[in-house]
Amino acid sequence: MGVKNLWDILESCKKTLPLHHLQNKRVCVDLSCWMVQLERVNKSHCALKEKLYLKGLFHRIRALIALNCSLIFVTDGSIPAIKLATYRRRLNSGTEAAQDEIGSQNACSLRRNAGSEFSRMIKEAKLLGSALGIPCLDRTLTTRSLSFLSVEEAEAQCAVLNAESQCDGCFSSDSDIFLFGARTVYRDISLGDGGHVVCYEMADIETKLGYGRNSLITLALLLGGDYSSGVYGLGPESACQIVKTVGDASILQKIASERLSLARKKKTSKKHDSASLKDNQLEPEAPVDSERQKEFLQVINAYLKPKCHSIDSEAVYRVLGQYPFQPAKLQQICANFFDWPPEKTDEYILPKVAERELRRFANLRSTSSQLGVAPSLNRMPIKCPVAEIIKPRKVQGRDCFEVLWEAFNGLKTSIVPADLIQNACPEKIVEFEENKAIAKKQNQRKARTKKPQKGHAAAELDSKLQNLLLEIDSGNGSSCTPHEDAKKCDEMVGNSEAWHDEEAGSESCDMSISPLQSDKTTTEFMLISPLQSNSTTTEFIDLLTPAPLPSSRVFPTCQNENAEPIVIPVIDLSDSETERSPEHLRRARDLRLFIASIKD
Repeated sequence: MGVKNLWDILESCKKTLPLHHLQNKRVCVDLSCWMVQLERVNKSHCALKEKLYLKGLFHRIRALIALNCSLIFVTDGSIPAIKLATYRRRLNSGTEAAQDEIGSQNACSLRRNAGSEFSRMIKEAKLLGSALGIPCLDRTLTTRSLSFLSVEEAEAQCAVLNAESQCDGCFSSDSDIFLFGARTVYRDISLGDGGHVVCYEMADIETKLGYGRNSLITLALLLGGDYSSGVYGLGPESACQIVKTVGDASILQKIASERLSLARKKKTSKKHDSASLKDNQLEPEAPVDSERQKEFLQVINAYLKPKCHSIDSEAVYRVLGQYPFQPAKLQQICANFFDWPPEKTDEYILPKVAERELRRFANLRSTSSQLGVAPSLNRMPIKCPVAEIIKPRKVQGRDCFEVLWEAFNGLKTSIVPADLIQNACPEKIVEFEENKAIAKKQNQRKARTKKPQKGHAAAELDSKLQNLLLEIDSGNGSSCTPHEDAKKCDEMVGNSEAWHDEEAGSESCDMSISPLQSDKTTTEFMLISPLQSNSTTTEFIDLLTPAPLPSSRVFPTCQNENAEPIVIPVIDLSDSETERSPEHLRRARDLRLFIASIKD
């Protein structure tokens, strides 16, 4: 709990910061406070059986791992003797400690019940943290002299580490952590809507409110807390006014030496100035209650000299190092506690661990640049964990990249923020943009060179032209009559024009065709070759000139001697039966050129 009403007094110094504020920081965690927060989410038996508090801790840790936020768990040790009365009240034992028991020098610390339900939850949390590479500052330490040093208050140990700059902040919901010397305290954490933390800075408390550490200890004496029952009838406003009147520098000295008169005069008006208030409320009490004064001194010493590990101790040195992530151990723990298969555990944690490694790589490059050494990506002492960028992505409105990882515990791809890639390996972004530009040019080139496919009419025309070429190459002439030849040519020309109309938008033919005249017997076409397109002369080809008249030859049959001979009409192409006329060769060549132009 801490000091009564202290969070309300410090409300003006409260700050809500994005979760990203914890990036690359080392933070101590009062593990008991976290477990109490997670347990309050659902206190039903089903929640305890399904270990929802442990699942909440797992997701809280993985979110901080992705930010490269190093955590140190700190657990409570034995209960301080000065806190026994408060502890028994909280347990509702029905027997409260007397004041002489609290102030007795013979009172000793009380060991916590290791077999309780809450102690079992703490053990599970420590086991989960060890698999994720989170060290824990335990309650005891065996020294070289074989004596045991017991840590009593976890928030006191966190505050000492923070005051000595061994960590950047503390997670705790106990307000008396400021009285132990903490400078930055994170009271609460939320993972929804991008995540945020509730932060209090001691610098803001000193600037805005004028309260130092001594003033906060005095508020604990006046208002009450874990170590003191406070002054009956004294509220937060009056206590704050007393502290401001005396000042932070001398407030503890007045309590220790002069013994403040805490009995307020009820008739004192709130409109009195600070001088009269000082005269009325700070006059020495006579006779001095020695037991009461001894209690005050005991509370002051408990806050100023907490019982915990020193900064140069072996235990502190041990937890300040980096511990490896143990995937096999984590898979076993999640299987036992949550009934998760290994694939589900890896899906949850591996992308976060990979993102943490990338942040550490970015920190290494940043530190090298600050020292004046800026090696290229390939010359870094540690290999970049990102193999290549696959494609850009958007996650909750934030620019990200889907990346391919190097060999990392079986993880292939995941999504990371774009600014992290920019800080860690901007060369990968340049490479991705270059490859993207090259692929775009290749696609444009393919689109330009791609020809339209021919339709059914074009395929039919190709078939007819092939047959006609075969007839010409055979050397025996056509077996059709001149009128049939003319009809075929008319059909092919008509099909070619229809094909050109159907394939509108494609490349135009290299050969121009113009019908000049058409009748029942002859049809002439103007043939313009690409080589003759600039010439002024035009050659006309009569494709339907009648062939020579056929002559008849008689061939005897071999099957029957008495059968009549067969008369077969033969077309003489020239005077010699073995040679073609030059005119025929010229027309055949022109026809091939014409057909080839139509085909193209």
